Amino acid sequence: MTDSPQSPLSAATTSSAVLTTAIAGAVAMAVAMGLGRFFYTPVLPAMMAGLGLGPAEAGWIASANYAGYLLGAILAAYGWAEGIERKVAVAGLVATALLLLAMGMSSDFIVLTVIRFLAGLASAFVMIFVSAIVLSHGLAAGRPWVQSTHFGGVGSGIAVSALMFGLIVLADGGWRMAWIMAAVLAFAGLAVVHRYLPRDVVRSGPAKKEPPLTWTPALLALTIAYGIFGFGYIVTATFLVAIVRDGGGSSLFEAGVWLVTGIAAAPSVAYWLPAVRRMGLVNVFALGCLVEALGVAVSVLAPLPAGPIIGGILLGGTFVAVTAFGLQAGRQLAAQSPRRALALMTAAFGTGQIIGPVVAGYLADWSGTYTWASLAAAAGLLVSGAIVLAFGRPRPSAS
Repeated sequence: MTDSPQSPLSAATTSSAVLTTAIAGAVAMAVAMGLGRFFYTPVLPAMMAGLGLGPAEAGWIASANYAGYLLGAILAAYGWAEGIERKVAVAGLVATALLLLAMGMSSDFIVLTVIRFLAGLASAFVMIFVSAIVLSHGLAAGRPWVQSTHFGGVGSGIAVSALMFGLIVLADGGWRMAWIMAAVLAFAGLAVVHRYLPRDVVRSGPAKKEPPLTWTPALLALTIAYGIFGFGYIVTATFLVAIVRDGGGSSLFEAGVWLVTGIAAAPSVAYWLPAVRRMGLVNVFALGCLVEALGVAVSVLAPLPAGPIIGGILLGGTFVAVTAFGLQAGRQLAAQSPRRALALMTAAFGTGQIIGPVVAGYLADWSGTYTWASLAAAAGLLVSGAIVLAFGRPRPSAS
């Protein structure tokens, strides 16, 4: 701390205020993504058993969530929330908590599908608008660690929800109680965010309309690869715990696998950053795809307990970082129209996420195992990395 005058940008430029802002962002991500988006994974096997759902039906419910996320990301790109980002984000967190509660009250396949669609919509609004607020304050304060802390909330939310789910398993609480307790955690997180999230995005000037996007070969390749990555990672992110149950693992071990996934994900952006500085975004994106493909394959090819644990660690250690670094690479390739590039890359990513669980569910129904679905996902990740390595670099301009 120094006695120099504070910047007029915001009170959030002080160290303590930036820290509380980053924590508020992490908690929001934990609620919207760790709970609202990914809590379906550990509860899924018990839901399938309790409601008589097959893998194909479970895949459709999962895909509805990703379809809602895709729609939310597209709607958020139109600028209607300018100046009311905080209100929209808080409303999204309220909706997330209520929809988690609704999952514990429902039994009908159609109703569950609609709930998960709306939850995806809410999580997209929270992720986009909270990120806009938190990252702008971190940038204004010159605190690069804010990004890692903020996105680390995804893994932290997964880890906390896994611990909570494990306690419910020990207490024989059932899958409905799991959703209800997830809603309780979400409301607690909402209170923290409402208290500490800053009111506004820090802006350095008036908003400017971006020019039309110029599709270079590198940007097109990256966008295609990003969509394939969405397909590849989401299969295991949806069915990892079901894979454990399919292999004969206990309910407590299911919670343990999801816990190690979250623990690996929480610091992943931070521990990949040195590699980005040494190797560049494109190489790290490809390396992350390779590591994740290995984890996806091992999760079904290696026996319990090693396979799912290794798969969970490698999935958690890569998917948040690769997602973030892919978008960062897109911003570099479309420096004049970064918001348009991010919107279209998110659309490609979301399309891959929608297709992945449906394809995986039908493959699992057809084969009676998740092996072929996981191997298809691993192959997709390898293809994604290869496309980026071969075509995803900007070509030097002719002199």
